[in-house]
Amino acid sequence: MLFSSLPFQFFFLPLFFIAYYLAKKRAHRNFIMLGFSLFFYAWGEPFYIFLMIFSIFANYFFAVLIDRYQSDNQPKSAKYMLIFTIVVNLTLIGIFKYAGFIVNSFTGILGLGHVNINVPLPIGISFYTFQILSYVVDVYNKKVKVQRNMLFLGTYLVGFAHLVAGPIVRYQTIEYELEHRVESMDEFADGLRRFTAGLAKKILIANTMAEICDNILAKYTGGLADSISGIGMWLAVIAYTLQIYYDFSGYSDMAIGLGKMMGFHYLENFNYPYIAKSVTDFWRRWHMSLSTFFRDYVYIPLGGNRVKTARWILNMMIVWFLTGLWHGANWTFVLWGVYFGVLLIIEKTFLQNNLLKIPVLNHVYAIAAFMFGWIIFRAESVPQIGAILSGMFGAHGWGSMLKLAQNGLIKPMHIVMMIAGIICAMPISRKIKEFLVKNGKAVFAIDIASAAALITCIVVLMQGAYNPFIYFRF
Repeated sequence: MLFSSLPFQFFFLPLFFIAYYLAKKRAHRNFIMLGFSLFFYAWGEPFYIFLMIFSIFANYFFAVLIDRYQSDNQPKSAKYMLIFTIVVNLTLIGIFKYAGFIVNSFTGILGLGHVNINVPLPIGISFYTFQILSYVVDVYNKKVKVQRNMLFLGTYLVGFAHLVAGPIVRYQTIEYELEHRVESMDEFADGLRRFTAGLAKKILIANTMAEICDNILAKYTGGLADSISGIGMWLAVIAYTLQIYYDFSGYSDMAIGLGKMMGFHYLENFNYPYIAKSVTDFWRRWHMSLSTFFRDYVYIPLGGNRVKTARWILNMMIVWFLTGLWHGANWTFVLWGVYFGVLLIIEKTFLQNNLLKIPVLNHVYAIAAFMFGWIIFRAESVPQIGAILSGMFGAHGWGSMLKLAQNGLIKPMHIVMMIAGIICAMPISRKIKEFLVKNGKAVFAIDIASAAALITCIVVLMQGAYNPFIYFRF
């Protein structure tokens, strides 16, 4: 079930909040949240709901055992239990997400040909696995208290607001709120505004950009690579750069908004990443819950930057290899991760004292760096990366906007939404809000804009527009 779908907005969400607010006790509200979350997941994954329930039960007892061993002054037993827990969780995600990739990689190396292993990918497994691991590791490190109420732990692990596409919510972020959160109409209204903003990002901008990108790149996959003009390919890459940002940040906005409507305060996941002045700065602003996860649970335990240069480089490449692999079982994702790892190493060893100090060039460099990264990310194969790049630099001619329009690949509304997407990717909206607040008109203006955006989104959805989220496949 998608946040940006009519069944979710007109049936699931109203029924959930009616039941949620009719319940008075915290335990009852958590039970309702857990039940609706399981139904939400089972809507699209009826079989894998059992995998999720197993994860709740197994990790509940694993964490309790780790805490008991520590209380009994048995550090070795606690450590072995932690390792066992990590192995179990990584084995599950390995089987369902990487089995085919691993087998085909080895058979390819050995020259045994392609082996068809079709294991359907459970939606959101990458996100809820990382949440589980962060909870268990934090229990082991005594950063959080073990949760002895399985209902409350289940509510945290499978909360439908962030279940299938993040942000990755750490237990310590909502540990107190699981039992002591306070809901209010002001928070509910603010959450509804945030949800609507995210919905508009997804429906009005991300989906429109997807039309541009998919229509143009379909020429390549359809065997018409030589018909891709330079202008068309640049439009496709710019469109995808905007699509993935508004698609994912829109989902995060909706998740954060839904959390507020229930009394939870999830951390921000994006901070205007396209105004970054370096790749390092970009990854401090993009998918921040993932970046901080790898920093705290992989990079720092490996030694971080407090080691010799050779070991630091190895640590960086391990982190970015895993970051790429987390996104998908394909060598293009691994290449994407390695690409950013190499760039970050070059930045920290050379560019930070040269190019990154030049005000305009640093921003141009950052834009070029992450746009090229999105080419690798979007491509379905390594040869397609080369085809996109050659097309961008005129290998098949430059073409014209008029020809793209005549072929139905670009429409006036596409250009309007692309310009809107570029403008809104900058902190302009925040400055407008600050101006309205200063003049005492913020709430009224935002509510009018939210209502208009919501009505427009519903109208578009009723027309059966393209709708899936990019990060659902991770």
